[in-house]
Amino acid sequence: MGRKNSVFGTLGAVWGLTGILALLLSATLRLWPLVEEAFSYPLTWYHRVALLVIALGMAYFEGYKGFQMAFSPRTAARARYLLHNPRPLHIILAPFFCMGYFHATKRRKTTSIALTLGIITLIVLLRFVAQPWRGIIDLGVVVGLAWGIVSLLAFSIQSLGEDTYPYSPEVPDEE
Repeated sequence: MGRKNSVFGTLGAVWGLTGILALLLSATLRLWPLVEEAFSYPLTWYHRVALLVIALGMAYFEGYKGFQMAFSPRTAARARYLLHNPRPLHIILAPFFCMGYFHATKRRKTTSIALTLGIITLIVLLRFVAQPWRGIIDLGVVVGLAWGIVSLLAFSIQSLGEDTYPYSPEVPDEE
């Protein structure tokens, strides 16, 4: 992109990515005590097998498929778009813009909202799961979130630091 970056575009892109990273890190840190608590219970062989299967499954499905292959490259592309196309409302609400809640294709908005509602529903339901199962499941979530944080950082550096970026920001007036 041959466009000159403005201070506002830079602030918007950084605010968007920082806001999302803070949200992911906060979720990870809030879950960790529940993971630690699970290890204060006597874990049987089937708890350990479940822990391994859930951790590996969440690494693949949440971390790799969800974050690395979908969310992170697209979120970084939307931050890059904001860098080059700053608008006041987009800058103010940059984390929500970067997550695709607005100024996005209809499919992107629908998917972003549906995923958010699904995640909220799972969080509410998980509160009813007793330890050590709760901590075992939360360990898998922490693994996926950690993968997501690392992948979002990597894609963000790539999208903001290189001349070209091969992922679509999925905006309605994409050039």
